Amino acid sequence: MNANPEKKQADKEKSEDAGEKKPKRLTQQELEAVIKKHENFVMGRKGGMRANLAHHDLSGLSFAGRNMSDADFTGAYLSSADFSGTRLERAVFYCADLRHANMYGANLQRADLRGASLRGANMVGANMMGTDLREGSLSSADSSGELKAAHGNLTVIDKGGANLSGANLSDVKMSGAVAIGSNFSDATLKSAKIKNASLKDADFSGANMKNADLSDCDLENVILRGAVLSGTSINLSEIAKENLEGAMTSVPIGPSMQELGVPIEQLLHLHKVWIDSNGKEGQRLDVSGFDLRGVAHFNGACLTMIKGKGAIMYEVSFVKAQLQHVDLSEADLRHADFSSADMRSGIFVNARLRNANLQGASLQPLAIGGTILTTDMSGASLRYANLSNANLSHVKFCKADLADADLRGATLAFTNFDGADLEGTQLDPEQREILNLPQK
Repeated sequence: MNANPEKKQADKEKSEDAGEKKPKRLTQQELEAVIKKHENFVMGRKGGMRANLAHHDLSGLSFAGRNMSDADFTGAYLSSADFSGTRLERAVFYCADLRHANMYGANLQRADLRGASLRGANMVGANMMGTDLREGSLSSADSSGELKAAHGNLTVIDKGGANLSGANLSDVKMSGAVAIGSNFSDATLKSAKIKNASLKDADFSGANMKNADLSDCDLENVILRGAVLSGTSINLSEIAKENLEGAMTSVPIGPSMQELGVPIEQLLHLHKVWIDSNGKEGQRLDVSGFDLRGVAHFNGACLTMIKGKGAIMYEVSFVKAQLQHVDLSEADLRHADFSSADMRSGIFVNARLRNANLQGASLQPLAIGGTILTTDMSGASLRYANLSNANLSHVKFCKADLADADLRGATLAFTNFDGADLEGTQLDPEQREILNLPQK
């Protein structure tokens, strides 16, 4: 059915009367011209002009390896933009949308990131010394004079201080940064240098801060629930007990590997014998409740039907492992690597799989003795997990948290997402159509 042209024109006029403005979209070619003029400006060459890209739509465009020091990106749309190796000293990103941006190795010294959203961004090796990450808000007036908040597409968790939730900040340099009220939940901060920083009211829940240096920081009301603090230089005496709930240090949580009685390699051998003999010989592997963070890896191992309810397997690698019909419900599998693993009919109910890698994994149904068994991830936390190109057909994700997870290229035939959180989930257009979600 054709749309009514008169109605379309009326809607257009109504939109214009309301003062609705779309951000100016640049092509990569148009952006190159702006960058060239800006680099001339920075170098003091003839024909130079400072880049004023405030409120522009530059999402997905590349600034890689260029010099954008002192550029103005206030309120700009920069999601998935490439700033890898870019010089951004003193650049203004006030309230900018930088979700999933690539800032690998970028120099952000003394940059203004107040109120910016860097949720899921790659900040590995970035230099953020003296960066301002405090709270910020941005509003614009329409033709009637009414103020409206900028970036209405951002969720509630993106508001306030800078949001680096789920960002990879390994080896980042943030000494002297002002990050009051900023969100670092589920971020990776391995070996980060954050000395003398203002971190009052900052949220590091679930963050991996292994070997990070937070000495001499203002830690007033800092939240570290569920954070990994192994080898971290930090004065925990300044942190309220309730803000350290579930935090992991070098001390094992529950029984350690030593308490298994025999080496893990021997237990794996006995388990394979048990599988190969249909339970007549050997011994089934049961690591329920054990802290196995010391295991080097289970790559390629036969782990079919193991029991591991509530086990701690943080960062453990299961690449190409056989994990058919396992029970890993309530297990801590954050940052674990299941790439190309066979996870068919596995039970992962209420498991913690945030930032886990399930790329190319097999989770489709498994037939055992004429019975069809499906994989159950009901209630599992898969925020920021990589499930790209995985076979997820018939998987139960009922009430699971898949916010900001990557499902692109995954098979979704008869997959159950009832009650699941799909806020920010990365999906292909075809997948969005299958799930009856609006196209971006």
